[in-house]
Amino acid sequence: MKKLLIALLWVPLMAFAAGVELHPDKAPDRSRDNAALQNGAKLFINYCLNCHSASYFRYNRLTDIGLTEAQIKDNLLFTADKIGETMTIAMRRAEAKQWFGAAPPDLTVIARARSTVSYSGADWLYTYMRSFYRDDSRPTGWNNTVFPNVGMPHVLWELQGEQVMGADHKLSLAKPGLVKPEEFDVMVGDLVGFLTHIGEPMANFRKQLGVIVLIFLAVLFVFSYALKREYWKDIH
Repeated sequence: MKKLLIALLWVPLMAFAAGVELHPDKAPDRSRDNAALQNGAKLFINYCLNCHSASYFRYNRLTDIGLTEAQIKDNLLFTADKIGETMTIAMRRAEAKQWFGAAPPDLTVIARARSTVSYSGADWLYTYMRSFYRDDSRPTGWNNTVFPNVGMPHVLWELQGEQVMGADHKLSLAKPGLVKPEEFDVMVGDLVGFLTHIGEPMANFRKQLGVIVLIFLAVLFVFSYALKREYWKDIH
């Protein structure tokens, strides 16, 4: 009986391990590139903020990536009246659920939420945004290889063009978009960089502070060890 119970406990784990594991493409690092982050903010506000909010991030925090308050007010402040307000949307969740089948999630911490032990949330988002393809069986006319049967349409299709799924289960570009594929990859990298940034705006400072603290502890260890040797040198 004991062996049977152990076997039953292992069945779900074995089934999970046998599933298809995602191997997303590596997202470019935009954490220290303010120009790329500014472009990502523009893309987010123009293409994503219609349906997805970032309600834990305030417009005035865009000054952290090099924008002035005047630039924010003149070019990016579309869903709020004051620069200190958060990035909310006017669409109601009940209506969104009716239209799309599920309310579009808030994207403030989406990069962190999609992180796993195998890959980062940025890698997942970077691959996801580049993996839409035409599928007439879906209500929106779009599907995604990373998120099968996703309710979200391909909002960047005019830029990327239209991909189709081949008989070999690989994507190919059937109709070119407004930009070249390599240019589209750069734009998606900027967008993902911005989504990663708003999830933890102080990430770079945290990392710098961590290095400083480690250096301080290393120096303190040297002095502490020297003091210990001096204190105990005459004690046997």
